[in-house]
Amino acid sequence: MRFQAPESLSEQIAQHLGQRIVTRELKPGQRIQELKVAGELNVSRGSVREALLIMERRHLVNIFPRRGAVVSSLTADSVNALYDMYIDLLCMLGRKVLERWSGDQLRGLMGQVRELQAVVDAINTTGADAAEKVIDAGFGLIHYAYRLVENPFLEETLENFRPAISRTYYVTLDYFREDIAATATFFRQLADAAVSDDAEGLQSVIRTFGEHQRQQVLKILREEESA
Repeated sequence: MRFQAPESLSEQIAQHLGQRIVTRELKPGQRIQELKVAGELNVSRGSVREALLIMERRHLVNIFPRRGAVVSSLTADSVNALYDMYIDLLCMLGRKVLERWSGDQLRGLMGQVRELQAVVDAINTTGADAAEKVIDAGFGLIHYAYRLVENPFLEETLENFRPAISRTYYVTLDYFREDIAATATFFRQLADAAVSDDAEGLQSVIRTFGEHQRQQVLKILREEESA
């Protein structure tokens, strides 16, 4: 495999390995060997090392002296810490959207929601890879909000959470197929609240869905620990 610009080589490697962690191809506790990855991808060990540091910042791996990089575990504490922050950041993004734009100017959100609904409908009829497609469609709506808010600091912070959040979404959608429809409902309610200029309703929708996701992940972790 060869990686090309515009993204840096180390970033592309981090995304490649990160996707393998998100989809659970690489398991928690599994060691990632620099030399092996470098050989598989035909890149230098230095580039792999930089990629692992990026992944460590995104909480996908832990790096230990003399042991190297190990896929991080999903624990109740890490999930709770992640959702505490992510829910608050999404609420901030929602508030900033409503501060800058009025209902008529937010009609584009409904177009994004229709696109997500089309993805859900296609999954229900074709059995496509549900988790990845729904995650990508959901983040498409978040990216639309970035363009409305134009706050690069908030955008960068939320984007750094994307791999860890995607990892938990993948777990829940893999276990609970009904969450596919729930995700589409969430984004529809989100857009309705935004177009209605309902700041309290918007944050209530975000918190309700975020807490639902948190509890689903925690339930799965409990079941896997007791298995």
